[in-house]
Amino acid sequence: MDYSFRDGLDFAKELDRLDTLHYLRDRFYLNEDEIYMDGNSLGLCSKDAEEALLKAFNVWRKEAIKIWGAENGRYFSFSKIIAEKLKPLINADTEEIIVMGSITTNIHQAAATFYQPTKERYKIVVDELNFPTDIYALKSIIELKGYKPEDVLTKIKSRDGRTISEEDIISRMNEDVALILLPSVLYRSAQLLDMELITSEAHKRGIIIGWDLAHSIGAVPHDFKKIDPDFAVWCSYKYLNAGPGATAGMYINKKNFHKSAGLKGWFGNKDESQFLMSHDFDQDKDANGWLLGTHNIFSMAPLDGVLNLFNEVGIENVRKKSLHITAYLMFLINTKLSKYGYSIGNPREDHRRGGHVCLEHDEAYRISLALRDNGVIPDYREPNVIRLAPAALYVSYEEVYRLVDILERIIVDRAYENYSLKRVTVL
Repeated sequence: MDYSFRDGLDFAKELDRLDTLHYLRDRFYLNEDEIYMDGNSLGLCSKDAEEALLKAFNVWRKEAIKIWGAENGRYFSFSKIIAEKLKPLINADTEEIIVMGSITTNIHQAAATFYQPTKERYKIVVDELNFPTDIYALKSIIELKGYKPEDVLTKIKSRDGRTISEEDIISRMNEDVALILLPSVLYRSAQLLDMELITSEAHKRGIIIGWDLAHSIGAVPHDFKKIDPDFAVWCSYKYLNAGPGATAGMYINKKNFHKSAGLKGWFGNKDESQFLMSHDFDQDKDANGWLLGTHNIFSMAPLDGVLNLFNEVGIENVRKKSLHITAYLMFLINTKLSKYGYSIGNPREDHRRGGHVCLEHDEAYRISLALRDNGVIPDYREPNVIRLAPAALYVSYEEVYRLVDILERIIVDRAYENYSLKRVTVL
């Protein structure tokens, strides 16, 4: 889409006046004199999430063990209740969604279920730019199946060190491939893959395919009725703003409900026979059959609360602002910062990028440190990327403009030279 932007603080303030989501800022806890650009790693706390967490806490405080039957069994069925709120974000049926675990444990569950190697089909295709935890989990399952990761795992090479070509992925869909796991959005470059095309091509070849939505859910709407993946996993603490370590999610396509869960647990048993205490697993008939242990109520409650925001405004409107405000940030980078060695490392086209901008610079690490001391919370990734996520629910256009001014000042004043190149653990 073509956007019409102008330089100047007054224009940024005008964009805020026209922003139909601007009022949502009041529903989040924003620190005064701080510009938060790290929502792609950990979203901010909302008042809706806080209210839901405190409500759950108070029910436990009052009811103790009776919490499981309180409010017509709400907390016993918490995954199903939250799934109902999640379904518009991926256009799936409620019974295809479960809320449990972490993204890593859910990859383990998916791989344990769907990776059934044979002599002819035993390869797993991933991309070389994928987030490490996905690879760790897959290697673990490969070893448990009695194979060597170096014989099974096939990594699609990047042509430019930033993005992955859909053509290259499809060209590797050979008859020896049993499973494909890819990120919907690449964490380093914000590239949004053509999920529908890739999934369709995989299925034409009889290959099972799943998606990691960590860097897209809550920022990019997905239509799983069209894409038709076999499974998907995601975390809830980034764009979904459910809190650090919040309970993750998983999608199991209804066409796979007949499969046996690779990992079995008590809550995956049918409700009607769960308390009969049989040692024979009676798997639930839908995605709930992939649930494991007892619900982590206090890690799920904030997600339950914050999803009210998404359902209030609609994920399509969230995406519309996300695309607009990231395009505005890229405009300012091109207009004001390119002469200082800054460049953009993510795709420019709307249909090819997620919710964050990848700002590249030879001094990106020290610049990211200087940003923090200037009231900006960014996100750094090796070797030269500052990830900036103007999250649609709570970041303003004026904040984006001020961010660019700070980035310019750090270079002009050579403020980054005051910082060491020695890496710290979390940044």
